[in-house]
Amino acid sequence: MSGDVFLLYTSVVGIAFMHALLGPDHFLPFVALGKARDWSVRKLSVVTLGFGLAHTLGTVLIALIGIQFGASLKSLMGIENFRGNIAAWALVIVGFSYMVWGIKRAYKNKPHSHWHVHANGEGHAHTHNHHKEHSHLHEAKENAKFSYMPYALFIIFIFGPCEPLIPLLMFSAESYGALTTTALVGVFIAVTLGVMLTLVLLISKGLDFVPAKSLTRFNHALSGGTIGLCGVAILALGV
Repeated sequence: MSGDVFLLYTSVVGIAFMHALLGPDHFLPFVALGKARDWSVRKLSVVTLGFGLAHTLGTVLIALIGIQFGASLKSLMGIENFRGNIAAWALVIVGFSYMVWGIKRAYKNKPHSHWHVHANGEGHAHTHNHHKEHSHLHEAKENAKFSYMPYALFIIFIFGPCEPLIPLLMFSAESYGALTTTALVGVFIAVTLGVMLTLVLLISKGLDFVPAKSLTRFNHALSGGTIGLCGVAILALGV
């Protein structure tokens, strides 16, 4: 391997690492959804890797089509910026809609007490939750309202661009050919998925130690707010 190619591989590793690390949409939505829906570590890992793969391959496909038809770097980056804006606004709309539903659901789940007096004159307070008591009738219908969230996020992630990958692919294809370009794509995807999965699992595990049982009924609302704020961050900061 020549020094130039080694430097190219090193650059790809660094760019992929920073791309995944600095983009909150690459890990926070999965942590939020996993907590709200009580996903196992296995399911959380599979979802994260699947979404990350769709995210990177969407950009690879656009880049390869552009290279095949001789598109300029400027035009391809314009397409990526357009896709990025669509994905960011979709995160905002879907996330905050989910948050509003979660708040309504949490309000229905608000526990309250009744005082019961027995025949012997003794009494006691009984705390319960009407929504949970009627879960057999309403729970399936309630959950169905936003059961599509993972699928909606999957589509959004396909639209989400990997801007740094475009110039790398174009430069490599022009200078080093298909074999090196394919290897670079593999490295970029592997590093991106590795960073995403590591962050998701570490943050998710860390939240297990946070004493927040009183906020459990707000899990869906917090999840939606987190997803929506990721979209806001992308629009405001361009991360």
